[in-house]
Amino acid sequence: MPKRRYAIIGTGAVGGFYGAKLVHAGFDVHFLLHSDFEYVCEHGLTVESVDGDIVLRRVQAYANPEDLPPADVVVLALKTTQNHLLPRLLEVPAGRDAVVLVLQNGLGVERQAAEVVGEDRVMGGLCFLCSNKIGPGHIQHLDYGFVTLGEYSPDEEPKGITDRMRSIGSDFQEAGIEIRLAEDLLLERWKKLVWNIPFNGLSVVLDAMIDQIIADPQSYRLTEELMQEVATAASANGRIIDQGFIQCMLDLTRRMKPYRTSMKIDCDMKQPMEIEAIFGNPIRTAKEGGIDCPRIETLYRELEFIDARNQQLAEGD
Repeated sequence: MPKRRYAIIGTGAVGGFYGAKLVHAGFDVHFLLHSDFEYVCEHGLTVESVDGDIVLRRVQAYANPEDLPPADVVVLALKTTQNHLLPRLLEVPAGRDAVVLVLQNGLGVERQAAEVVGEDRVMGGLCFLCSNKIGPGHIQHLDYGFVTLGEYSPDEEPKGITDRMRSIGSDFQEAGIEIRLAEDLLLERWKKLVWNIPFNGLSVVLDAMIDQIIADPQSYRLTEELMQEVATAASANGRIIDQGFIQCMLDLTRRMKPYRTSMKIDCDMKQPMEIEAIFGNPIRTAKEGGIDCPRIETLYRELEFIDARNQQLAEGD
């Protein structure tokens, strides 16, 4: 059987890392790039990784989505702040029957892809990955890297584990990427928010690295309180997250190497932050279920202020 063709939409810390791993394993992978296009065409793509470095001298790179060939799997790895561009980005590479694998943070992100290609062609992926883009065509992978796959369900009912999950998962495993298959994608989305909400938010508001947040008794306590609040909010979707999972996330984070979150990087670079997907959507979902999230909402408002100020400063430049 011929190997599947992949298109990577968003060749950054996530898409560049997983895409390079797939190329290294012999898969036909096509990368959509923006600011790095000319550099990658000339110099290639480098992944500096704790699992072993990958240097791709030749990259199938494109500056325009219309130039991408139709793919079997389209990996959506750009920031959710760019999701208004999905109709154009997915039209050609997704074709009529490609699976769109959404490797984005937040809640409700699969729905945006489904509105473009149809709900039966969308899968979600949750990446537990410490990876940063540190220069043009240069990605640094620091720690972890597993992906949890699940089928999108517009009615929020678990779809179980499907053959195409197993099939795409086997490609990633062949590329040396640890894959976990989830029966309930929505539950996994909430579980990811248990980590993303406190650490992305606090890293910006406190101007801190993850190891600093986890080491300080006061910020550790606030982190744990935010995690508990996410678990309560998940019950608005009928999803239960127990204390054992929260403790597991705290323990994993304590063992992490020093890491600057993607939201902190966006803030430092005066780029729009993924506030709505990671904070706004969960808050609204919880409110619809009659649940208030005062700590998360405070963080949300603080981030909105910082984001608006950053955009004003960026426009001033």
